[in-house]
Amino acid sequence: MKKILVILGHPRKDSLCGVLAAGYAEAARVAGAEVRELALAVLSFDIVLHAGYTAEQPLEPCLAAAQQDILWAEHPVFVYPTWWGGLPALLKGFIDRVFLPGFAFKYRKDSPWWDRLLGGCSARLLVTMDTPPWYYRWVYRMPGHQQMRRTVLEYCGIKPVRISSFGIVKSSTALRLGKWLEAARRAGREDA
Repeated sequence: MKKILVILGHPRKDSLCGVLAAGYAEAARVAGAEVRELALAVLSFDIVLHAGYTAEQPLEPCLAAAQQDILWAEHPVFVYPTWWGGLPALLKGFIDRVFLPGFAFKYRKDSPWWDRLLGGCSARLLVTMDTPPWYYRWVYRMPGHQQMRRTVLEYCGIKPVRISSFGIVKSSTALRLGKWLEAARRAGREDA
C-alpha cells in the first residue's frame, strides 16, 4: 500500500485546487493507497524564516507534525495555483519553514555539495494557472515548475516529480473543470 501525502497549498480549501486535491485523494484511496491530507490554510504558523539559516526558529507544532507526515510519505503531492509565475506565499513559506537543513538536506563541511535527505520517494504537482500552459512552458520556461521540481524536491532527493498543469482557469467552462477533476482522479489512481 503506497503512502501518499496530499498537500493543498492554496489559501482557500474551497478553491479549484481544493477540489482537485480532494478528487486526487479520494481516487488514490479507492485504488488502495493510504492517504493523508494537509491543507496549509488551516495551519497556524509564521510563513517567514526570520533569520534564514543563521539561527534556529522553533517549529510550530503543526509544522513538526507536517515534517513527520513528509517522512512518512512515499509520494508527496502538492496542489497549488501559479501566482506571478510561481508558488503562492503560503506554500513558499511552508517550504521555507519545513524543508530545513538537517531535515530535507544537509550541507557538507567545506564543500559546495550537499546530501539529499528525502530520497527514496517520488512526487506529483497538480498546478492551476490563468496562463495558457503552453505559454507558461515555452515563453516563461515554467519558473514555478522548475522551482518546485529542481530546486526544492529534487534538491532534497525526491524524484521523479511528475507535473500536471491545469489552465486557463479564469475562462474555464464546467466541461473543462470536469475534465480537470477527472485528470486529477486518474493521477490519484495511477499513483496509488
